[in-house]
Amino acid sequence: MNPVKKISSNKFTRDKVIKTIKEYAKLVSILFIITSSLIQGSRVPTGSMETTIMTGDWNMINKLAFDLTTPRNIPFTDIELPHVQILKWSDPQRNDIVVFEFPGYRDEIKNTRIENYVKRCVAVPRDTINIVDRVLFINGKEFPIPPHVQYSRSYSFPKNYTEPTIFPKGKEWNSDNYGPLVVPTKGDKIKLTLENFEQWRTFINREYMNDVVKIVDNKIYITGNETNEYVVKDDYYFMMGDNRDNSLDGRYWGFVPRKNVIGKPMFVYWSWNSDIPFSDFFNLLASVRLDRIGKIIR
Repeated sequence: MNPVKKISSNKFTRDKVIKTIKEYAKLVSILFIITSSLIQGSRVPTGSMETTIMTGDWNMINKLAFDLTTPRNIPFTDIELPHVQILKWSDPQRNDIVVFEFPGYRDEIKNTRIENYVKRCVAVPRDTINIVDRVLFINGKEFPIPPHVQYSRSYSFPKNYTEPTIFPKGKEWNSDNYGPLVVPTKGDKIKLTLENFEQWRTFINREYMNDVVKIVDNKIYITGNETNEYVVKDDYYFMMGDNRDNSLDGRYWGFVPRKNVIGKPMFVYWSWNSDIPFSDFFNLLASVRLDRIGKIIR
């Protein structure tokens, strides 16, 4: 008679732990794919889209609204991943509310953090933007007024007033009297001069994601080559907030490249007053906006 072999309890425990780890790894991988490429929850930290979208809203984002991409970053971190567009079926249209990766402040090549912004797309490639006494015109026609647009000031900045932080750098414009400005499209040829160099410097550096534009002896160089022309590499969009006087938008930091477009917000799944600290939990819980939960965003 063959002796019965005893199974080591240590081996049994080790195999069980390994199996559990593998199951959790599969679950994490599935969640990673879903949250990075299909849908994602996102909190609204600022009031730039109020009252269309409120500060403290938590929105469900449809990442398949325009295309299917590989993950842009590891969720909940600023660790970037190689980003590839697998399939594309549409592009943002005028009046769409769009979620996109913030390209950076006016003079930054890249933002120091990975931040998702939500704004209204007011202009698409080749459109001409012009704002006259707060009235927005696209290609000479007045842009539809969003249902919940609002202004915090009772006056407009005069035409001769220049905001020093306005985009593009060097333009004598302000947020109420702005443009005309043409939105670039892929293949556009931009004539570069010493006069408009600062207007396009950061734009070109962003396309290369590096500081490649220089002036040496009154001559313009890109990647070390002398030139007076630049060919645009991507399509661009212009975004503005519905809370027009309290919105850090394209008027201050510029165009959004197509590669930065993430998707569309679908609906509000949670909302409360985010100004209340979490340490004051009961008051925070009492601030839940039940009337906003389930609200479709448009």
